[in-house]
Amino acid sequence: MEGKYLEAQAHSTVDSIELPFGPKICPERDPTPVRNKIEPTEIRVAGGRVRYKLRPSALLIMEQIGSNSNHIAAPLPDAEYEVFLSFRGPDVRTTFADFLYRLLDRPKIRTFLDDEELRKGEKIAPSLVKAIRESKIYIPILSPGYASSKWCLQELALMVERYKEDEGRHVILPVFYLMNPKDVRHCKGPYEGALEQLRLKYGDESIRAWKDALEEVGLMTGWRVTESDRQGLVAESVFSEVWSHVKGNYMLVTNELIGIDSHVNQVTELLKSDFEGGASVVGIHGMGGIGKTTIAKAVYNKVFTQFERHCFLEDVRETLSLKNDGVTTLQSKIISSILWDDHKVRNASEGIHIIKDRVCPYKVLIILDDVNDRFLFEQILGEVRKFSPESRFIITTRDKRVLELLQVSKLYEPGGLSHDHSLQLLRQHAFRMDNPLEDRTTLCEEFVKVAAGLPLALEVIGSLLFRRDRKFWEAKLIELKRIPPTKVQERLKISYDELSGSEKQIFLDIACVFIGTKKELPFHMWSDCNFNPESGISTLILRSLVKVGEDDKFWMHDHVRDLGRMIVREGDDQHPWKRTRIWSDEDVVDMFMNGEGTDMLEVLRVDISCLDFELTEKEFRKLSRLRYLEVYSGRLTGDFKNILPNLRWLHLHYCDSIPIDFNVKKLVILDLRRCPVTDAWRCWGRIKILDLGGLQNEVTELPTSLKRLTLSSHRVPNLLELKDLEWLRWSRALEIPGDMWKLSKLKDLTLWLVGNGNDALVLDQESVDPDDQNHHFLRRSMRTLISSSPTLPASLNTLSISGYCSEHLVRLPNLVNLSNLTYLNLSDIGAHEIAGLGELRMLKNFDLWNASNLINLDGLEHLELLAYLWVSGCRVLRKLPSLSNLTKLRTLKIYNCPLLSEIQGLGELGELSTLRINRCHQLTGVMGLDKLESLQVMEIHDCASIKKLPDVSALKHLRELKITGCSQLSEAKGIEGLESLQKFVVTDCLSIKKLPDLSALEHLRKLKITGCDLLTEVMGLHKLESLQVLSITDCASIEKLPELSALEHLQELTITGCNQLTEVTGIERLESSRCLTIDERLKTPKMSEMMFKSEHEGLEPLHRANNSRPKMWSRFRGRWGFCRKYIDTISL
Repeated sequence: MEGKYLEAQAHSTVDSIELPFGPKICPERDPTPVRNKIEPTEIRVAGGRVRYKLRPSALLIMEQIGSNSNHIAAPLPDAEYEVFLSFRGPDVRTTFADFLYRLLDRPKIRTFLDDEELRKGEKIAPSLVKAIRESKIYIPILSPGYASSKWCLQELALMVERYKEDEGRHVILPVFYLMNPKDVRHCKGPYEGALEQLRLKYGDESIRAWKDALEEVGLMTGWRVTESDRQGLVAESVFSEVWSHVKGNYMLVTNELIGIDSHVNQVTELLKSDFEGGASVVGIHGMGGIGKTTIAKAVYNKVFTQFERHCFLEDVRETLSLKNDGVTTLQSKIISSILWDDHKVRNASEGIHIIKDRVCPYKVLIILDDVNDRFLFEQILGEVRKFSPESRFIITTRDKRVLELLQVSKLYEPGGLSHDHSLQLLRQHAFRMDNPLEDRTTLCEEFVKVAAGLPLALEVIGSLLFRRDRKFWEAKLIELKRIPPTKVQERLKISYDELSGSEKQIFLDIACVFIGTKKELPFHMWSDCNFNPESGISTLILRSLVKVGEDDKFWMHDHVRDLGRMIVREGDDQHPWKRTRIWSDEDVVDMFMNGEGTDMLEVLRVDISCLDFELTEKEFRKLSRLRYLEVYSGRLTGDFKNILPNLRWLHLHYCDSIPIDFNVKKLVILDLRRCPVTDAWRCWGRIKILDLGGLQNEVTELPTSLKRLTLSSHRVPNLLELKDLEWLRWSRALEIPGDMWKLSKLKDLTLWLVGNGNDALVLDQESVDPDDQNHHFLRRSMRTLISSSPTLPASLNTLSISGYCSEHLVRLPNLVNLSNLTYLNLSDIGAHEIAGLGELRMLKNFDLWNASNLINLDGLEHLELLAYLWVSGCRVLRKLPSLSNLTKLRTLKIYNCPLLSEIQGLGELGELSTLRINRCHQLTGVMGLDKLESLQVMEIHDCASIKKLPDVSALKHLRELKITGCSQLSEAKGIEGLESLQKFVVTDCLSIKKLPDLSALEHLRKLKITGCDLLTEVMGLHKLESLQVLSITDCASIEKLPELSALEHLQELTITGCNQLTEVTGIERLESSRCLTIDERLKTPKMSEMMFKSEHEGLEPLHRANNSRPKMWSRFRGRWGFCRKYIDTISL
C-alpha cells in the first residue's frame, strides 16, 4: 500500500494539523506511540490548503481513530449530546441534512452529525454507541439509500433499543425522505433489495434486528419529504419540534399553592380577552409570599403550547440590580429564548432594535417575574403595540404602582387564602397532619388571623411551631401580633432569630451563594467550620426556610432569599467589602477597584470576565477570614502561598491559568473542573473532595485525605493509598487495580473503562497491517484490562461499571464479597457470567445492559430484596433463574434477549407494578401474568412466538397496557375487566381478529390500534366518554366504526389506512378536538362547515397538506382548531 495525500484547510502553524476525518494531531505535545505513527512524512501548503503525505499504517490507524473508536476529540462520559442525526451521505448530505444541521447548530444544540460514509470496518464504534446512548433526540433521515448501509441500520437499531429502554427519556423524530413510510415499515421499495443484499453478507439475525427497527420507526409519526416539498421549510418544522424537547419548556412549581386552580383560570381568562392596539399585558400583583410566581408558572405551563415562541424570565428585579448590564442581560435572555439562538446584546438600543425586527413578528408568551420600579417596558422591550396582537405578557410584582406606571390595564391580585385553606396549610406544617392537637385548636385560629392568608407566612410560622410546647406558641403569637401584616420579612425574621449561631451561618451561605447547589458539597465545609451541618440543615428544612429538591439541591423562596441577603447587607450597606459575603458582580468590582477588602469577608464569588484587569494575589491579601472562594472564566496569577489561611473551599472553573501554590492548610474542597492541572500542582493539603473532571489530567499523585474524587485519567498511581475514599467517579480508566479491595471505606464506585491510553482505540483486526508494531502495542494494552479479576472493596453500596467495548471486557471482578451492595449497574460487558451475584443479598436495584456474551444469571434467584431488575441486550441468554423468591420486586424489564424462552416464577411477584418485555423472540408465553394483582403498567413488544396470553381481568390496578409486534398473538382475554385502564395500545398483532367489548373501560383516555390486519371491529368505542386520544390506522379489515359524537373529551383523532372503512360519523360534533387526521376518501361532514367553525371561533386555521404522511401532531397540539391532513393530493 503506497503513501497517500490528504487535504484539509490550512492552519496558521504546521505543528497543529487537522485531518479531515480525525482528531487534531499535535506531534510535539502528544508524543504517544499512536501520535508518532500518524505524523505526516511530507506537508505541502498551497492556495489555503494543506496536503499531507502519511504512512500506509497511519492511514489505517487514522481511519479507525476517526470512525471506530473514541478518538482524542471524543466527549467525556459526563458530557452528552442532545441530538443524534443519522443519514446516508450521498442521499441528503448537501440537502436536507445540511439544512437541518445548520438550524440545530444556530442555538448551539449539541448535535452528533453522523455520516456513515466516514466509517470503515464492520463493527460500530464505541464512540457512536456512546453518542446514541447520551443523545436525547434521534433523527434518522430515512432516504432511499438508508437501508443499503449497515452502519445506518445498526445505529437505527440502537436508537430504537435506547428509546424503549429509557421510558420516555428519549424521542425518535423520523424524516421520510423520498420514501413512503409504509415502505419503510414493511421494508418494501428500495429497502427490499438492499436488505436482501445485506442478508447474504451478515445473516438472518442481523437483518431481523434491522427490519424490526425499520418497522418500529415506520409506525412513528414523522415528516415526509417529497420532491415537490421545500426542504428548508420541512427542516424548520423538524427543528421546531426538537427545540420544544431540548428547551425544557415546563416551569417547576416547587410547592403547589392550595386552591391554585382558581387563580390559574382567572389569569387565563384575562389572557384571552382582546386588547386594543396590540399585544395583551396582564399584571399579577400582591405582597411577597402570596404565590404570584407559583401562579405565573402554573399559567405558563398551561398555555405556552399555544404560542410560537415563549420565555419565562425569573428574578427580573435581581437582574436589573446589576449596575452595568442588567437591561442588556434581560434583553439577551429574551432574544435568545425567542430566536432559539445565543445572543449577547451590547447595549439597550441594539436590544430594542433586535426585538422590534426579529421578536415582535412572532406570537410570543413572555413572563416577567418579580418586577420592580426599575423595570421600564419600553426601554427594554420597546413598544407593546409593535408586538403581534396575539402575543401575551404576564408581569408579576409586589408593587401595584409598577403596573400603573406601565399602563397595564388587566390586573389580577391573588387574595389571601381562605380561612379553611389557611388552617389546612398551617396544620400541615405545625403538626405534619391536617388535625391539630386538641389544646392548640384555638391557637391555630389565632395564628391564621395573624398570617392574614399569606401562604409563605403560614408555612414558615407553622414550621417554626412544629414540636414546640404551648408556652412557645403563646410567646410567638404575642411577638407576631406586634408586627404589621405588611412587614413580611420581619415576620419571617422571627423564625431566623430562633436559629442558633451556626444555623444562621448556614442559612446565610445558602441565601447568598448555594441556591441550586447539591447539599452534600457545602456540608463538608460547614462541618470543618464546626457548624454542625447535619443538624443545621435539618432545622432549616423543618422551619421551611430552605428546601431540598428531588435533585438534592438547595432551593429558597425569593422572599426568604431576600431576607438572608438583607441581613448580610445590614452589616454595612454603603461598603460591601465590609460585609461577610459578596456574591454580586457589582460589589466585586467595587471592592477590587477600590483596593478594599477586610477580614470580615467569609464568602466571595468572582466572575473574572466582568473585570477589566487580571486578578493577582494582592487583591486577596486582606481577606484572612475567607473560607469560600469561587472564581470563573479567566486568569488568576501570583503567589498565594501565604494568604487566605482559612480557605476551606476553592472553586475554579474554566480558568486557563491558575496558581500552583495556594495556602491549603485548611482546604477541604478543591474543584478544578475544566482547569488544566499538571504535576506542578502541589496544593493538595488535607482536602476531602477533589473534582478534576472535564479535562484529561494525568496527575501522578493525589492527596491521601480524599473522601470524594472525580477524575478523568488513565491511571492513578497512588489510588490505593486513599484509605478514606468513600466516593469515586473515574472515567477513561484503563483497568481496575488488582488491590482495590484495600479501599475499605469506599461506598460508591463508578468506572468508565477504556481499552488503552488512546481513548478506547479498538482496531479491527482485518483492517490493520499485521506488521504494524503500534497495533501490537494496542493489543497488549487491551489484554491488560481483561487479564486479571480484581477484588472490590466489601464496603461498597453502589457499583457501576461500563466497558465501552463489550467484546473486550470479558472478565468482571468477583462480586462475592459485596454483601452491602444495594445498587449494581453493568453495561457494555463481554463476560460470560457474573461471579458472586447470588451473594449480593442486600441488592435492591440491578441494571444489566448489553452483556452480549452472558450465558447465565446464576444467583439471581437469591436476591430476595431486589425491587428493580432491568436485563437488556443479553443476546445469548436462554433462561433466567426462577423469580419466585423475588417477592419485593416492583419493576421488571427484559429487553432484547432474543433466545430467552421462558420466565419462571413470574406469578409469585405479588408487589410487581411494572412489567416490560421487549424483543424476546423465542418467548412463547407469559405464565403467571394473571396473578400479578398489583400490576399497573404492562408492555409486551415484538415477542413473535407468543400465541396466547393469560386472562388479565384480575389486574384491577392496571393503568397502561401495550401489546405491539406480537404477530402470532390471536386473542387478548380479560381486557374488558380492566377497570383502571387509562391507556391501551395494540399494534402489529397480525393474528388478532377480535378485541373484547371496551365499553366498560370508563377511565380509558388513550386508545391506539395499528396494523391489526384481521381485526374487523372495535366494540364499545362509542361509550368511552373519557377518551382523549383515538388512533386507528392500517387495519385493513375494519369496515365500520361506531358513531363518535359521544366522545366529548376527544382531543386527537387519527383514522388512516383502513381500506375497508368508508365512513366516519359524528366528528362534526367533537367540540373538544384539537387535531384530526383522516383519509381524504372517507365520508365526512362538509369541509366548508369545518372551516367556518375554525375561522369564527378564533381557532387554528385549516391546515392543508399534499403529503402522504401527516406532519407531526405536536405542531398543532395546544392550538384550538380543526386540522385536517390529507393522505392524497386534494383541492378544496
